Amino acid sequence: MNSRFSTVLFDLDGTLADTAPDLAQALNTLLHEQGRAALPLEIIRPIASHGSPGLLKLGFGVTAQDADYLMLRERFLALYSAALCRETRLFPGMPEVLVELGRRGMKWGIVTNKPAFLTEPLIHALNPLPTPACIVSGDSTANRKPHPEPMLHACRQVGTNAEECVYVGDAERDIQAGRQAGMRTIIALFGYISEDEEPQHWGADGMIRRPQELLDWLDAH
Repeated sequence: MNSRFSTVLFDLDGTLADTAPDLAQALNTLLHEQGRAALPLEIIRPIASHGSPGLLKLGFGVTAQDADYLMLRERFLALYSAALCRETRLFPGMPEVLVELGRRGMKWGIVTNKPAFLTEPLIHALNPLPTPACIVSGDSTANRKPHPEPMLHACRQVGTNAEECVYVGDAERDIQAGRQAGMRTIIALFGYISEDEEPQHWGADGMIRRPQELLDWLDAH
């Protein structure tokens, strides 16, 4: 049993849970409403970690500076929140990893840029066990990842130090936030990483291809 680390924190979309199918459904419904063709899941999947800004840019080519962005974002979030957990599941192997962390006496939590009005009902629907020691959403603090503030807020909620935490994520901003907070960081290669990204250059302490490899990494460190 490893005693160096007391807590494992996870990003949500693309790390803890496979949310891409429900995000894709919401985007494709919005595309249909706007008279556009649906996009295949394999095109949407690598963008899912980037939330509504990334998905709306993919589907409509718009950014926050465009006049119709806020309308599209509001409708997208309404569609998604109405069907948050139809196909979303914890990644295969993740439930067993969470149980093993609990067996080892370790706590686990979530730090995501997803807003709380989506995060909290989604976690309730997924009902991961043991329950998370903290849930930090994108609007829980003044700053979002890659800023370290959400990570340090999670530490305060759990009652631990950053040096005792490992953060697992699938985006460069996850690794940046964890490193700046003083945590060890691991890249979830099974997450939403596009072909043009180079996770090997993000500066993480480790990379895993499936959730169970997290336990091997903890055993080795």
